[in-house]
Amino acid sequence: QHQGQTAMQAKADSSMSVLRQEIEPTQLPPGKLHFSWFVDALSSEADMSRRETEDSPVRIVLAFDGDKKRFTAKEAALNELTRTLTGHEKPYATLMYVWCTQCEAESVIINPRTGRIRKIAVQAGPQGLGTWQTYQRDVLADFQKAFGEPAGPLIGIGIMTDSDNTQTHKQA
Repeated sequence: QHQGQTAMQAKADSSMSVLRQEIEPTQLPPGKLHFSWFVDALSSEADMSRRETEDSPVRIVLAFDGDKKRFTAKEAALNELTRTLTGHEKPYATLMYVWCTQCEAESVIINPRTGRIRKIAVQAGPQGLGTWQTYQRDVLADFQKAFGEPAGPLIGIGIMTDSDNTQTHKQA
């Protein structure tokens, strides 16, 4: 319990913390997503558009299936490497809802390592720190906004906090 709400605490000390759950793909498109998060501090050096500082105190992660034949040669090679190292293929696309330090709210941030991961900053800057922030998102509209194409089947969901690039402590 945190301030009267049931919660899961995520911490990262110069590392990242992820809890993910694969789900059976369904042809039913994802609809509305409701979530709340509590963050008490941001890292001023974090910038999610730069590989060296791409950290966030909190992320909601949605993984989608799709036509992997559409991968670029680089994405196909990365998928093969992921399969070799982990035994699992990477999703066709990953959409993250994030709290961003250096960007505007509602901006789309393309991951500096791969264009198949896109983030939407649902919260930006210090406003709202130290209080519960609650959101309702239209996943299909957000996917279309981020990727410019319709969403495929939802195949996974997760929560994440990370501070490995900025070598700081994060908690959400």
